[in-house]
Amino acid sequence: MLIGISSQPDVPRTLVEEYLAELAFLADTAGADVLRSIIQEKRQPDPATCIGRGKAEELAEFVKEEKVDLVIFDDDLSPVQARNLERIFECKVLDRTGLILQIFAIRARSAQSRTQVELAQLEYLLPRLSGAWTHLSKQKGGIGTKGPGETQIETDRRLVRNRIAALKRKLRAVSLQHDTQTSRRASVPRVALVGYTNAGKSTLMNALCPEAGAYAENRLFATLDTKTRRLELKINKLVLLSDTVGFIRKLPHTLIESFKSTLDEVLQADFLLHVVDVSHPSFQDQMQVVRQTLTEIGVKHEHIIDVFNKIDVLEDPSVLTGLQGRYPDAVFISAERGLNLLALKECISDHVAREFRVRKVRTHVSNYKLIGYLYDHAEVIEKRHVDEQVFLTIRVHRNNLKQIDAMLKVSAGSGHAVADS
Repeated sequence: MLIGISSQPDVPRTLVEEYLAELAFLADTAGADVLRSIIQEKRQPDPATCIGRGKAEELAEFVKEEKVDLVIFDDDLSPVQARNLERIFECKVLDRTGLILQIFAIRARSAQSRTQVELAQLEYLLPRLSGAWTHLSKQKGGIGTKGPGETQIETDRRLVRNRIAALKRKLRAVSLQHDTQTSRRASVPRVALVGYTNAGKSTLMNALCPEAGAYAENRLFATLDTKTRRLELKINKLVLLSDTVGFIRKLPHTLIESFKSTLDEVLQADFLLHVVDVSHPSFQDQMQVVRQTLTEIGVKHEHIIDVFNKIDVLEDPSVLTGLQGRYPDAVFISAERGLNLLALKECISDHVAREFRVRKVRTHVSNYKLIGYLYDHAEVIEKRHVDEQVFLTIRVHRNNLKQIDAMLKVSAGSGHAVADS
């Protein structure tokens, strides 16, 4: 059973219904069957039960008759509210955050994502540890305990805190290892896919990079682990494209914090492809959610290309025409059917080209180290020989510019090379 609260006068009921429909999709993703969805009109949530004790007892009858084993609230519940509701309903009670954490736990595949999810779950659980134990006898004092008289609930909280600290240390080590492994990518243009969950990011990645093998499904949070693949463009030999976890309304803060190491690809990207499900009735609200979440994780640059996906699902062509007028710099595609992908690649090429600089280099033919490095880390536009000299015109990405300029300076000092411009 799903329960939504309509308490804010500036939030229309239709929007609350939409939130509840999204909650139903989340429940389906987690494997639950929704028997009933209700919206409770209440000026202010009840501090004890959120929906009021009378309404809770009324719904408890339905829970008992239909043998409901899970009640999910669209709004976050305080530990007291959740505990009181579980006593009234006599079944498990989850809020939206708890449900999203459950989905992440189900979807996590890699060791890193499992660690991140466990950390988020424990931070969510810590203030909700209940004192309703059958073993609340006093514990003996000793090394590693608070001393004589520590109760079981205090012991459990201490164990959870210790586990949280251990997981944070583990994630810092994983993040450092990841930075070391990907340090060589710093010289390559990087593009990251971001967007609301189920907008079609993984489908788009598979369409752009056929060998990607990204898992794509009509489910929320189908992708948790970042995948990075090669994308071939005319402007450069190699561009790295990364698929990241999707965002959603009311994304738990604990998840944002624990998944920051995964979202590093977004922070380090030269620019972003913001994939939007244009067929969704509230796609503009979803775009705003994505922008707000990017701000939360520290993405400040404005190098973002809006990519409106699923145009093949639009029944009214005038809608697409209106959107093209409002978003003149956006690209409109269908990743599923491969529509307009060439235009998207050209748009990516144009943005990548802005990150390149042209240099003219003159060096001796025997300076193999410099010539080889330029061929490996830059695009050689023109090459010509004059006597014992080689004249090169290169196009270099700004990430490589500093290293190349340093090598040119060393070679110039020994009389082997000169950078003309």
